[in-house]
Amino acid sequence: MKRSLLLLAAAFAFFVTTAKAQTTASSTIEKKLTDSVCIILNKMDISKVSNKKEAVALYTEAISHHVDILQEWATAQGIEFTDAKAMEAIGIKLAQNLMKQNCANFMKLATKMSGADADEVATETTTGTFKRIDVKGFNYIVLTDGKGSERSFIWLRQFPGSEKFMGLTTKYAGKKLKISWQEMEVYLPAAKGYYKVKEIIGVEVL
Repeated sequence: MKRSLLLLAAAFAFFVTTAKAQTTASSTIEKKLTDSVCIILNKMDISKVSNKKEAVALYTEAISHHVDILQEWATAQGIEFTDAKAMEAIGIKLAQNLMKQNCANFMKLATKMSGADADEVATETTTGTFKRIDVKGFNYIVLTDGKGSERSFIWLRQFPGSEKFMGLTTKYAGKKLKISWQEMEVYLPAAKGYYKVKEIIGVEVL
């Protein structure tokens, strides 16, 4: 089942960048799935989606809410979930239907997908104990791991959870944090050079 959803997500990525074909009239089941997925997508907060990986993840999640209808549609066409090519075709057709229907959040996700391959940066997470915030030209949130080693993450711009660290942070001393970050190269004035840093894109207090 999970593999089938991933195939649909992959088909979505393919469609956004390459599909040009016109859609045909939807069957009753096909329209039911299109409408249902659109409703789920439009309830989702996509304001923080910034790359293909995140867009595909939300699209896959939306479909996962209606696997029963997807199964019904596939069965009506004599398609097995294990048939990768056929499932890819279904994924493309669903994306076409959502586009034709002008599904608001789908259209926004499609825009996010444009040119994402070239610029997409892998997002990683690190969990550790909050120790302090260093101010060295920029703010750095410092965590310690189980061995007491320090890990530093640069705070360049607003991120989900950033407001929690804009004032006194003593209440977070000794708390477990999960930091989502992306590696990037920046010019550090204090060091007078370009260095790779781990930019914070989200913090969760565990």
